[in-house]
Amino acid sequence: MKIGVIGLGYWGPNLVRNFIAQPEVSKVIGCDLQESRRSFIQKRFPSAELLADYNDLLKSDVDAIVIATPVDTHFKFAKAALEAGKHIWVEKPFTATSDQAKELIDISEKKNLKIFVDHTFIYTGSIAKIKELIRENELGEIKYFDSVRINLGLFQHDVNVIWDLAPHDLSIMQYLMEDSKVAGVAANGIANYSDHENVAHLSVYFQNNAFAHFHVNWTSPVKIRRMILGGDKKMLVFNDMANLEKIKVYDSGVEMKTAEKIHQALIQYRIGDMYSPKVVQTEALNLGAKEFINSIMENRLPLTNGYDGLKVVKILEASEKSIKNKGQLINID
Repeated sequence: MKIGVIGLGYWGPNLVRNFIAQPEVSKVIGCDLQESRRSFIQKRFPSAELLADYNDLLKSDVDAIVIATPVDTHFKFAKAALEAGKHIWVEKPFTATSDQAKELIDISEKKNLKIFVDHTFIYTGSIAKIKELIRENELGEIKYFDSVRINLGLFQHDVNVIWDLAPHDLSIMQYLMEDSKVAGVAANGIANYSDHENVAHLSVYFQNNAFAHFHVNWTSPVKIRRMILGGDKKMLVFNDMANLEKIKVYDSGVEMKTAEKIHQALIQYRIGDMYSPKVVQTEALNLGAKEFINSIMENRLPLTNGYDGLKVVKILEASEKSIKNKGQLINID
C-alpha cells in the first residue's frame, strides 16, 4: 500500500513516521508547500518521497491520503482525494461543518472508499481499558462524564478552544457512552486575546438523563488532562498526566434507601476500596495507522470513521451557536 501525507507541520512528521513503520506500506509521499518542512522530513525520513503540489499527489499512485492541515482546508483536500479514488485519513475535527462531513460520507459510500478520522485517544491503552471495564459492567450505567483539558497552550488562528481541544474528549465520550444519545448542548466562554474563545465550558445533555461537562482552556498556568466517569455501581478517574496509575476505579456511589422525594429520602454514600487496573502502553498513532490499513484491506468501516467525526462536528457546531448566545441550549437531532 502507498500512502500520501499532506501537511508536514506539527503533526505531519508523526504520521509519516508511523506509516513508514507499517509493514503493509511500501511507499510514503509527503506533501507541503513549505520547502523547510519538506527538507525536515527528507533529513529525518530519507525513504519518504516529497512533493510541493497537492495536485501531483492526487495524480500519483497512492492508495490513501492522510490530511493533516488546518480544519478549514479539510473538506477541500478530502473531497479532492475521494474524487480521485483515494481513501482518506483526516485529522480532528473531521470538517468545519456537518454538511461538509455528510457530503464526504456520501462520496465515500458511492465510491466504496474508507474515511478514517484521527480520534487518537480511542487507540490508547487507557481508553481501551476503560471501555473494557464498561463492557464488563464494572461501573454500571454511566450517569456523568466530567472532563478537564487545560494548559498554557498554542492559540489557533482559525478556531476557538472548544474546536481545538474538545474533540479529543468528545470522541472519548462518544466511544465510552455509545448507548447514550445526545439531546442538547450548551456552552459558555470568553475571548480575552483574539476573536476566538480561549476559555470555555461545554455541557452535553443526553436523552437518558446522563450528563457530560468539558472544561477547556488555552491559558491555564498548569496542564491538566483528567476525566471522571460516574456510574451507578462504581466511579472512575483517568489522569492522562500520571506516569503510574493513570486509571483509578473507586467503589463509591450514592444509594437511595426510599422512593420519596430527595429532601425526604434517606441517602447513603458508599465509600469502598480503590484499585488501579493495568494499562497496556502502546503508541496510539501506530495502532490507528494499523486500523486504517486493515479497514481498507478488509473492506470495512474503521473504528473511528466518518460517522463518528460527523457526531463530534454536530456537537461542535451546536457549541459555537450556544457560546455566541451566552449559553443558550441548542437541541441536537
